[in-house]
Amino acid sequence: MKVFHNKSELSQLIDDFKTKNMLIGFVPTMGALHEGHLSLVEKALSENHVAVVSVFVNPTQFDNQEDLVKYPRTLETDIELLKTVSDDKIVVYAPAVEDVYGDDVKSQSFKFDGLENEMEGAFREGHFNGVGTIVKRLFEIVTPNRAYFGEKDFQQLQIIKKLVELHHIPVKVIGCPIHRAEDGLAMSSRNTRLTENHRKVAPFIYETLKSAKTKFGTKSAKNVTEWVEKQFKKQPLLELEYFIIADTDTLKPVKRKSTKKTYRAFVAVYAGDIRLIDNIALN
Repeated sequence: MKVFHNKSELSQLIDDFKTKNMLIGFVPTMGALHEGHLSLVEKALSENHVAVVSVFVNPTQFDNQEDLVKYPRTLETDIELLKTVSDDKIVVYAPAVEDVYGDDVKSQSFKFDGLENEMEGAFREGHFNGVGTIVKRLFEIVTPNRAYFGEKDFQQLQIIKKLVELHHIPVKVIGCPIHRAEDGLAMSSRNTRLTENHRKVAPFIYETLKSAKTKFGTKSAKNVTEWVEKQFKKQPLLELEYFIIADTDTLKPVKRKSTKKTYRAFVAVYAGDIRLIDNIALN
């Protein structure tokens, strides 16, 4: 498996792929890989000749510097995991911060038609400027045909699609279903930091989302939201930051349901000091 720490060396290999008319799939990650990431890589390999996987903890998308410091960094383990998918069709790009940013480690400022102001944008200042900056930069370095993102970060997925549209970036962005543990907890690199007690109760998040989906068939968004908030008050080990039912396209909170629109429920929860997010399609 080829592992590059330098974008100029990676670019030489990508140029070689392109002279051979090979399709490149791209899976950007922050490392600490799990089965959810591997499912994205498998999808990329099923639709392209090779997959480039970036492993880079991006400093500009963390509003909480303590979270950045504690974020797990497990490159050797990540590489071994990727080898279980393919040893010869995966290329890893694991750069240092200066290889991506040079001496200027800061975000660009983006507008995503208001998508950036909802949910995560409202609770994590500057987060989507950091996401937009790193994804745009990685697209420029890797120049993939297709890029794959999990729907667990559904707002991020919509924003990246908007980034590609607004900046005319020639890559097809593909969303992939949320990969879950057997008990329903959405796969996340942060799950490894959960205490034993928090890990036991964490599946409550998805169970509540599923119940909310059922209730949304007959109840208003307001009624469902109030019900969810009450459920979390009964669960002392989990602190609800937000539960929002939003229009899938605009991500704006729903005031009145329409049969002509699709909706999704989004949740952010603290399990101790670990922040977990999840979402579910409602119709």
